[in-house]
Formats: sequence, C-alpha cells, structure tokens
Amino acid sequence: MKFNKKTVEDIQVKGKKVLVRCDFNVPLKNEVITDDNRLVGAMPTIKYLINNGAKVILCSHLGKPKGEAKPELSLAPVAKRLSEMLGKEVVFAADNNVVGENAKAAVEKLKDGDVVLLENTRYRKEETKNEDNYSKELASLGEIFVNDAFGTAHRAHCSTVGVTKFLKESVCGYLIQKELEFLGNAVENPQRPFVAILGGAKVSDKLGVINNLLEKVDTLIIGGGMAYTFLKALGHEIGKSLLEEDKIEYAKEMMKKAEEKGVKLLLPIDITYAEKFDENAEPKISEGRDIPADFMGLDIGPKTAELFSEAIKDAKTVIWNGPMGVFEFANFAKGTIAVAKAMAEADATTIIGGGDSASAVNNLGFGDKMTHISTGGGASLEFLEGIELPGIAALNDK
Repeated sequence: MKFNKKTVEDIQVKGKKVLVRCDFNVPLKNEVITDDNRLVGAMPTIKYLINNGAKVILCSHLGKPKGEAKPELSLAPVAKRLSEMLGKEVVFAADNNVVGENAKAAVEKLKDGDVVLLENTRYRKEETKNEDNYSKELASLGEIFVNDAFGTAHRAHCSTVGVTKFLKESVCGYLIQKELEFLGNAVENPQRPFVAILGGAKVSDKLGVINNLLEKVDTLIIGGGMAYTFLKALGHEIGKSLLEEDKIEYAKEMMKKAEEKGVKLLLPIDITYAEKFDENAEPKISEGRDIPADFMGLDIGPKTAELFSEAIKDAKTVIWNGPMGVFEFANFAKGTIAVAKAMAEADATTIIGGGDSASAVNNLGFGDKMTHISTGGGASLEFLEGIELPGIAALNDK
C-alpha cells in the first residue's frame, strides 16, 4: 500500500468552491456538543482552505437518521460551535433534503474564505446506498472535493465516494493524510521491534486483523474478552468468561501461524475475575490461567499487566486496539491502565486505533503522550487488516 494520494496542498483552491467531507459525528446532549474532539481534528483543513481563499462547503453525517430528517440529529449545533472556533460565521444551510434552496442560495453568496455547512448527509436515504442522483446533487455545489473524514473512509457512501465520480479533483485533507502517514508507515515500514496489542470483546471482530498483523509484527499481545477463546483453545478452564466456541479452531491456527512466523504471541498468564458482570463485584486474581467454574474473567491480572508492559517497553512501534478488560468498571480497569501507561512511557511510535482504546486513553489522561490517536475505530481496523478503504481509493493519485 503506497499512499500517494493528492492532498489539499497539491491543488489550487483560491476562488474555487470546495466541498469538504468532514467527520462531525459528535456526541450531543439536548443539542449541546459534549465532546468537540472531531471538530478540533477538522480545523487544520478548514483553516487552510479559508486562508487560501477557497469557498468552503462543509458536509458530514451525524448519528443514524436512516434517511429521515430527525431534528435531534441536525448539524445546526455544529455550525454554531464551528463559528465560535473559527471566529467567523459558518452559514448553516437548513435543508431537510440537504441540497435544497438554502444550500444553493448560501453557496451562490459565498465569497473567498467564506464557509457554509450543509445539513446531515444521512437525512437522505440515498447516502448510504451511494446512489448517483444524490452524489450528483452534492457534487453540483462544488468544483473540488476534499475528503477529511477518516472515520467513514471504510464506507462507500455518496458523500465519501459517489461525489468523486462527478468532480474532476478529489483530494484528501490533513486529517486523512496524518492517518495514512501513521497507520500506513506503522504497518508497512515499522521501526522494530513492532508490537501490536489487541483487546476488546470478540475474536470475530478482529479475525482479519490478527491474520494480517501476524505477517508484520514481532510480538502480538492479546487481552480483553477475546483472550478467553485463545485460553480455551490451549485447554484452560475459563468459567463463564466470554467464549466464541466457533472460533476455537481459528485461535489454534493463529497460534500455530505465530509459531511458524517466529512471532511472540502473548496471552494472559493470570486473570482478574469475579462472580458477575457488575462494577461492584469483588475482584479475585487467578494463580495461573484457569478460572473457577462459576466465575468470569473481567480483566487481565497483575502479572499479565507486567508481562505486557515489559513487551511494550522494549518496542519501537506499538499499535493498540481494544481494552484489556471492562475498563468502565474501576475494579476491572487496571489492565487497560497498565497498557496505556506503558505506552505513554515507551520510547516508541505509539498509535491508538480509535474506538474504545481511544476513549480509554483520553479518559485516563494519557492522550497527549501518544504519537497518534486514530479518529476511526472501524476504519483503522480495516486498515490494519490490509483492506483498501473505498473513501481513500476514490481520491486522485499524485
């Protein structure tokens, strides 16, 4: 995978109408944005376009309106917040059909450096089906397309892929460029030792990722709920822990593959378990890898946390996707905290693959110690799997 896609800096934007697909899928409570990280992430691209005299037309989805205009999923609060962040008005085009009278009039009035935000692209059911009629309408507003929404780059929708058919120039913004640089280099050209840490509940979510990473890493660490299927495959008693019966054979194959490739595959050597899935459940720690019959594993144990941390300390490149336990329960967050801390202290390129690990790292206050925190959970997983992302494939090559 070579990342030679054109970026905003490779084209002339002055006086041009530039349609920018951002990721403004932010959490809202009573129409107030509770976390504006994604807006902050979009700033470099938007500011570059404003400063270089483009006529900027922003678009994004928010939540899952499923093709209907749902007022609680309107992007109006985003326009308001963006105006504050940019110190200039972001005109909101309130059309339930997204490309309507308001949008057309607002775009018509744009002067160089002005900004318009369209309504939620998923108010139209054509969006997720990538239908040409809607792609064409969106494209008709602009002359150049910039995709800066890595979080949806793995989806072929009208506003991520369809529009590129109807506009001559399609390039990436700074956010996508940064994602490709970090994730791409880490996977294709890592400084070694290269360690990948996978956690989260299910093996089935990470089948392709495990398989692909075993071709590339020096050490693969498996924690979280998915570890129990591997422990079961080794013949251990896992009590009532999460288990994917139908993935036991796969786990065996992967352990064999690791051996053949000379990859160290680290699994928990002790487990923090409890009687029930409850934040007030009393945590107990296993001696070895077996858990008593009526209990369930909810986190890695202290010896495992030490083992994993040691492997991270010696690494030069570390990628992490998925927590080590039920980190939203304080009693079962120790493993996740230990991994985050080891990464924060490591003298390495450290990359967090979006999703739960990103929120864990940010909530624990280690965010600024990481080299890169990906903005797309699903997209970064598919990327680590070696799958070409449609939203990126559709952009012009350099």
